Formats: sequence, structure tokens, C-alpha cells
Amino acid sequence: MNDTIAAISTALGVGAISIIRVSGNDSLNIVNKIFKGKDLTKVPSHTIHYGHIISNNEIIDEVLVTVMLSPKTFTKENIVEINSHGGIATTNKVLGLVLKNGARLAEPGEFTKRAFLNGRIDLIEADGIMNLIESKNEKARKLSINQLNGKVSNLIRELRDNLIEIISNIEVNIDYPEYEDIEELTNNDIYPKIKEFKQKLIDIINKSKDSKILTLGINIGIIGRPNVGKSSLLNSLLEEEKAIVTDIEGTTRDIVEGSITLNGIILNIVDTAGIRKTDNIVEKIGVEKSLNIINKSDLIILLLNNNEPLTNEDKKLIELIKNKNSIILVNKTDLDSKIDYSLLPNNIIKISVKNNEGLDELKSRIIELFNLEKLETDDLTYLSDARSIALLEQALIKINDSIDSIKNDEPIDMVELNLKESWNILGEIIGETYTDELLDELFQRFCLGK
Repeated sequence: MNDTIAAISTALGVGAISIIRVSGNDSLNIVNKIFKGKDLTKVPSHTIHYGHIISNNEIIDEVLVTVMLSPKTFTKENIVEINSHGGIATTNKVLGLVLKNGARLAEPGEFTKRAFLNGRIDLIEADGIMNLIESKNEKARKLSINQLNGKVSNLIRELRDNLIEIISNIEVNIDYPEYEDIEELTNNDIYPKIKEFKQKLIDIINKSKDSKILTLGINIGIIGRPNVGKSSLLNSLLEEEKAIVTDIEGTTRDIVEGSITLNGIILNIVDTAGIRKTDNIVEKIGVEKSLNIINKSDLIILLLNNNEPLTNEDKKLIELIKNKNSIILVNKTDLDSKIDYSLLPNNIIKISVKNNEGLDELKSRIIELFNLEKLETDDLTYLSDARSIALLEQALIKINDSIDSIKNDEPIDMVELNLKESWNILGEIIGETYTDELLDELFQRFCLGK
């Protein structure tokens, strides 16, 4: 944190301008060494200055340099931004001079990471920056702005305030039982408050899941044995030849992805390698990736073959997705049936990808599963990333544990322990508590100059 970092903040390529961003205590001195114009160490904050970038008395580029002094900057450090002419050669040359004179190349997301560590933003606001960059629709943009301006952070802080109020009342009773003017608190007294808090938390979780779907879409994994028609199904849904289709088993050896829009919601569809036992090293890696997709997807589509009996691998896959959000499709209904339907659930969908039959029913089932016809909200002040929603659900588990303690008539301090754990988990969402490994993982999503 004591060194000065630099990176290109604009897309590298041909353009009108490129911006090289420098942040740190020594940023003014470093840029001043290569800038011919005003003395940057003596200019007011938030001012722009015309001049040239020079190296060994050679003019490298004509530039505008913006100076922003701590603490009123994005990182709360001194920041200098060099606006040079766009172009790979010029931009890299200017960046190289900055690095040569004392800065180091920033890691992905390091500017935003410094903004967090210096107290300029919290983790939700940091995530909002990345989400804003990646926004694919208007709802995603609006939700990202709400994350960025602190509205979503305030929602979590309000939850923590509600919880700390309950915890404080318990602690007063535990620590000062001798005070006669303090009303003795029992499990029955705090139960209604915890129950009310639980409902509020559940509402936020449900609305956050809806926000995730509205903004990021639904991740769908297509799985099944080799040669059951997974790639053909993907191509039919995307209405393009995205995946290679042959009669040879194991043609798909890696995941193939594509997206469509259904009722205004993005469906991110992944065609996986056929799942079977194999000695082929490349195919084996593909199978492992396919199994991993099952855990990451919001919806699993399992494809079975109508003109073949169920195999042990089919049965294992049916068992594997039993407790997951899933749809079972029986493909190739245009061929003679050899599958035993009595071994399958009642809600399967029969399709023929070849004849384009059953796809409308599949889309209707997806709409029904995710309630897409009614999924609409004008209030986008909710979380939308998987990490934060998972933490909300962990916090809910601790609240349920505290309710179980009350029902089991356990001591009130045992109830308090679970409430405190829930409060701490909520703190992880906004970054009140964190680990270095967590920060590294979060900010690696960012580009170098952000």
C-alpha cells in the first residue's frame, strides 16, 4: 500500500485517447519527471494541465494531465491521470516511462481494492463497480448504480442495526442482572423480535435472488451421456450452429456456451461433455468439467435417449440431480422407443430436437420454474451476486439456530451466540470483516486499470 501503482485504464487499441492512471504517494513526482509543462507538485487539486511526455529530450506525446490530491480521490491517494493519444505503441510507451520512473504495474482491480482498504467504498460498492462495467441490460445497470451509491450497503447495515439492538438488550441483562430498573429479558421476550427479523431477512434473500435473475440471467447446464443430443439441443435453442454435432460419441470434449433471451431474461446455456467413464485423458477432463457445471448451474437439463434403454450412468445422473432445480428431457422421440418410462419421474418432457418438437414446452417449463412471467420489480435495491446471497443464507441459518435454541429452552446466552454469528456474517457482505484471500479473489475479476 506504500508503493505507487500505474496501469492503462482505457481499452487498449486505436482510439481518440488513452488514460494511464497513477495512484500513490509518489504519483506526482513520478509523472513530473516525464512531463514538460507546469510543475505538477505545485498545482491545485482536481486541475487539468497541457504539456508533453518526454524521454531523453524526445517528445513522446502531447497530453493532458489531471491531478487529484488525497483524500478526495477514488483511492484516497494522490492520483494522476495522463490523457494521451489513443494507440497501442504510444500508450505502452507512456506507461513504460511511468514504470521506469518508480511506479509498478497495478494488479487487476488494485485501484478499487485500495479504495476499499482506504475506506472509500465497501465490498458491495466495489462489486457494484464491476457489475456496472459488465451490465448487459437496463435493470443490471440500475442495480449496479444502487450498489455503487450505497443504497444496497445501507440495507445490510440496517439489518445489522436491527440485530445489534436485540443483542444489546440480551447483553445488558447478562452483564448487569443486579440493576433493578432493567426489565429481565427472557427467551419468550426476544422470540417475536427474532421472528420478525427472520422474515425481513427471508424477504431480502428472495428479492435478491429475483434481482440476480433479472440482471445476470439464469445459468443452465445441459448434461447427459454422449450422443443423446446435447449439442443439437444447444444449437436449436440458440438458433445457430454453435456446437459441433456428429454421430461419434465424445465429440464435445469441453463446455460450449451461448445465451438467449426468454421473457426478457438472459439464459446462459452451457453444453457439456458427455458424462461417462473414459480412459481418454482429454475427454476425462471434459467429463470433470461437466460434473462441476452441475454444482454451478441454476438449472440442470438432463437429456436422455428415447431409442435406448436406461443405462446405469443415466440412473446415476437422475439420482445426482434429484434435489436440484432440474428438467429431464427424453430426446429422439422420432425414433422407436426403447426407454422404460416407468423408471422416470412423471414431469419429463418428450422432445425431438431433429424435428424441432417439444422446445416450446421446455421454454414454458423454464418460465414456470422461475416465475418469469411475474418476475418484475421496480425496486432494485437488493444484492445480485452469488457470494452475498450465500452469506445472507448463512446468516439465516444462524437465525434459525437461535430460534431452535429458544424452542429448546436453552440459556439466553446460547441464543445470543447465534445472533452474533449472524451479525458477523452480514458484516462479511459489506467488508466489515474479511480475509486477504477473499479480497484477492474478489478483485481478480477487475481489469488492470480499475
